[in-house]
Amino acid sequence: MTNSTETKKEVVILFAGDSGDGIQLTGGQFSETTGLYGNDISTFPSFPAEIRAPRGTLAGVSGFQLKFGSVEIFTPGDKYDVLVAMNAAALKVNLENLKTGGLIIANTDGFDKKNLTLAKYVDGENPLENHSLDQYTVHKIDVTKLTRNALKGSGLGIKETDRSKNMFVLGYIYWMYNRALDNTIAFINEKFKKNEQLRDANIKVLKTGYHFGDTSEAFTSRFQVEPAPMPKGVYRNIKGNEATAIGLIAGAKKAGLNLFYGSYPITPASDVLHFLSKYKNFHVKTFQAEDEIAAICSAIGASYGGALGVTASSGPGIALKGEAIGLATILELPLVICNVQRGGPSTGLPTKTEQADLFQAVYGRNGEAPIPVLAASSPSDCFEVAFEACRIAVEHMTPVFILTDGYIANGAEPWRFPTSKDLKAIDPKMVTDKSKDAEGKYLPYKRDEKLVREWAIPGMKGFEHRIGGLEKEHETGNVSYDPANHEFMIKLRAEKVKKMAEYFPEQQIAIGESQGDVLVLGWGSTFGAIQTAVRELRMEGYSVSHAHLRHVFPFPKNLGNILSRFKKVIIPEMNLGQLRQMIRGEYLVDAKGVQKVKGLPFTVDEIKDAVKAESSLEAEVH
Repeated sequence: MTNSTETKKEVVILFAGDSGDGIQLTGGQFSETTGLYGNDISTFPSFPAEIRAPRGTLAGVSGFQLKFGSVEIFTPGDKYDVLVAMNAAALKVNLENLKTGGLIIANTDGFDKKNLTLAKYVDGENPLENHSLDQYTVHKIDVTKLTRNALKGSGLGIKETDRSKNMFVLGYIYWMYNRALDNTIAFINEKFKKNEQLRDANIKVLKTGYHFGDTSEAFTSRFQVEPAPMPKGVYRNIKGNEATAIGLIAGAKKAGLNLFYGSYPITPASDVLHFLSKYKNFHVKTFQAEDEIAAICSAIGASYGGALGVTASSGPGIALKGEAIGLATILELPLVICNVQRGGPSTGLPTKTEQADLFQAVYGRNGEAPIPVLAASSPSDCFEVAFEACRIAVEHMTPVFILTDGYIANGAEPWRFPTSKDLKAIDPKMVTDKSKDAEGKYLPYKRDEKLVREWAIPGMKGFEHRIGGLEKEHETGNVSYDPANHEFMIKLRAEKVKKMAEYFPEQQIAIGESQGDVLVLGWGSTFGAIQTAVRELRMEGYSVSHAHLRHVFPFPKNLGNILSRFKKVIIPEMNLGQLRQMIRGEYLVDAKGVQKVKGLPFTVDEIKDAVKAESSLEAEVH
């Protein structure tokens, strides 16, 4: 029984265990319920690379990290306050990031001799018994036994019973943080609406975990986290891949086009296909092709037929799509290509995050084939970027790259979503009778002031034209091998992409002054870590600002001016310095890089330490 409540400003929890322990479901449910309480939140799911990773091993640990609080949250946190370890391997893999004095909730059944051996503890020594955890607060609970006791007489076998033990842990954590069970009970009722036995079992174990917390006297106080002061509006929790899919649908609707999505399954991009397939009512057609090449070619064909063609993959799949991306470039048809980046090269680290496909997006085709590249900075920003990509693709008749990554694609945060009237219309540049010259002749590659050609769909009488991958004659589109024409068309297509920057929003400073000692320039999913680091550095008295690129190629037209106003430019990236090289090449700025390629996102401290080391600044205490 408890007699007090302790208020926390922010909390970081990591749920960790085997893939079959329901870790992702547990973390996802706690995140959703916490979002309903008005907390700001950021999540970071982590999966083993193997679909059926060996149970109890270090390689088989699955994790779900979340940070929630009564303040603005930008990252899932560097260090945990609470570590839920369902077995010995989960503890060993994650212990180094638990704060000193942090809380460990350990399932003692996962620390038997077999699990200790699989986790490679020397001579099977049990960390729960040898005082190696004395600097932490350890709550040892036999979750497996308590779950089995709760479900005695339920008719379920041991295997089905043990699958419910994640509900015990979830109920226990709900009790710790004063959360009601209603949202998860509603989820269970829906999930198991056709299986009354499993429904009742999961609800019973959930309540058992909650009441165990209430009656075991394990804690002298519970914890309260007040709502965060976020702008008024209607919110929902959103994952990056979901936001990408919704942004694509919104873009197609605002352009008055059907959406065609051709893809081949690949981690971590597959969820975009899964999500889009639910929206046939918005005239979305999804096609799972036999390979990556067929996937993108089907999308190009759809665009040729008057739909908005979209395809997605991750780095290895994008490599296979390379020739077809060049085809879309020379055809000058709308196409959105989404790359949900993961660790590479080759199949690399399928379930881990990285930003190493920037060069691939900007340069990764044969010949001179420039296309615009956008990057999303957070799960909810994936919506904005996907919508912007649709606008550019349709209004500029071009393929467009979207770069997200595994970190924000699987991560979630609260999203104050817009209504349809909040979104600007997208204007497809379709042919009309005025598109013909005085003699009534149609020139398919005649261009406007933006160097954009018009879109003629097969079946439109009088607008028949040739299309294909061979070089085109200026304006007529006829096949041409003329050397002068080829060079002219190469430069024309490059100039068209360069000219798009005139229609991009100007680059803004995300936080800090517009000039000063240091500018931290970022792109993609490094936003949260950089934003938090810069805020903390500024509180410590450093003259540092943060700018974050959405339009990565071509750069916003005022970027060079911004860079010139700072003494130092530092660029953190989860690669070996790809944006840094682009910035150096474009602006001749001696930008310094901060690199990390471990398959993990930056921590705030890593960026703070790197900025301090690179800048050699002296704090000016205000």
